[in-house]
Amino acid sequence: MANEAGDSLTHLRADGRAEMVDVGAKQETERTAIAAGAVVMSAETLQAILRGDAKKGDVIAVARIAGIMAAKKTHDLIPLCHPLALTKVSVEIEPDAALPGLRVEAMARVTGKTGVEMEALTAASVACLTIYDMAKALDKAMVITDIRLLEKKGGKSGTWRAEDAGRGAASR
Repeated sequence: MANEAGDSLTHLRADGRAEMVDVGAKQETERTAIAAGAVVMSAETLQAILRGDAKKGDVIAVARIAGIMAAKKTHDLIPLCHPLALTKVSVEIEPDAALPGLRVEAMARVTGKTGVEMEALTAASVACLTIYDMAKALDKAMVITDIRLLEKKGGKSGTWRAEDAGRGAASR
């Protein structure tokens, strides 16, 4: 099997068995990844969240913390991910009346031998799941959508951006 660059998949042995990639010989570089997601909800639910009327408390604050915590636990959740000493994780959550709903953007950074795309994606995903959990009493029909990598920097492959790949959110 090959990826977009034509390389074989790195987590599979020739016989098809999965294995964790040996990154021991790789160069340490600063690596950053940004991921995003959204939770679409009724306009009434969005307003209730912004007013602080959710029964479970401050939806945005709890979702931000959950996303940060999730990034730190990615290697416990995704079987072949390396444990990383993250140097920075941030989760930003902004209301978007046009959805209506909340947009999530997560950033993870490390100086290390492997990338942080999965950590950023996990942070964005868990922040969205937490928004759903915190507000489900208000709106069970919420939809978690558009979980995706926006950008990665560092390592041998350099910088990659979703808009450069032609598959950004606008083209969906």
